Amino acid sequence: MQTQDIRWGIIGLGWFGEVHAEVLSNLPGVQLAALCTRRPKRLAEVADRFQVARRYTDYRQLLADPEIDVVGITTHIQDHRDIAIDALRSGKHVFLEKPMAPTPADCDQILAAADAAPGHFMVGHICRFDPRVALAKQAIEAGEIGQIVSMHARRNLSVKVGRMVLDSISALMGDGIHDGDLMLWFSGARPVSIYAQEIHPGNNKYPDGGWAMARLDSGAIMVIESIWHLPESTPYQIDARMEVIGTQGAIYINCGEAGLEIHDSAGNRRPDTLYWPHVFGQRFGILRAELRYFADCVATGQRPARITPQESRAAVALLAAAEESSRSGQIVYF
Repeated sequence: MQTQDIRWGIIGLGWFGEVHAEVLSNLPGVQLAALCTRRPKRLAEVADRFQVARRYTDYRQLLADPEIDVVGITTHIQDHRDIAIDALRSGKHVFLEKPMAPTPADCDQILAAADAAPGHFMVGHICRFDPRVALAKQAIEAGEIGQIVSMHARRNLSVKVGRMVLDSISALMGDGIHDGDLMLWFSGARPVSIYAQEIHPGNNKYPDGGWAMARLDSGAIMVIESIWHLPESTPYQIDARMEVIGTQGAIYINCGEAGLEIHDSAGNRRPDTLYWPHVFGQRFGILRAELRYFADCVATGQRPARITPQESRAAVALLAAAEESSRSGQIVYF
């Protein structure tokens, strides 16, 4: 069992990397010890803000630092495979933001490195730490709705978000992977086939949204909707809802309602109150719970079990097949 503070380094300082830094800088038992990005100006900006002395523009130098216990990887998905494999081989514990990698083949290389590594490895599927989702899983496991026969989810965002990230990842892979993972987790089933269609009204590299329908080996059907093209005026941070219908009942999860609506001269908005809300100078919420969980696993030596690397790989395989179906116009079979 580790008794001193866990020394955590972050690779990747985009918007979400900085949110991770905010959470970790105020997480008891954790020291935000090192930061890394290829952009020197951005590195200085974030490191100065959090008073972090260890600063790197080459992630390999951070991995070689013996004063770092945990590496958090918050880079673009295209960089995940190589950085994660190098981090695992360095012997450090590795927290990798979802999706694990762009393709199942990339995931398999990461899994092989994780199997041979001494440290813990977890992919950050934040929705598994949402109390609403966890309570739904608990009710399903207790048999309260019988056998699942149908699941439908939507997870839609403003076009402003799409413009920022659609050159790096599609809406289906970027956000649909949340609901794909949850549906596989809820059902305990495997996909048999999937068919998807995407839309591309914007000017970015990847499609702005899509729908995917899958058949599971349990006989259930599931539908994933992920559209990053809501109007800029939408009050939602995220419009996320899911219904799970069983033979003896149903579950409805509303992750889009913040419980707070503010009307002012600029209009009305519903700020985030659950995922990583910024309250009186600190980040709270589900992301904090997720990072706390991984830190506790490192401290106690217990392997992370809330989500396994194999489950994360299954979610990538599901959404990669959806993207393939959209490109080909054909049903993809597993």
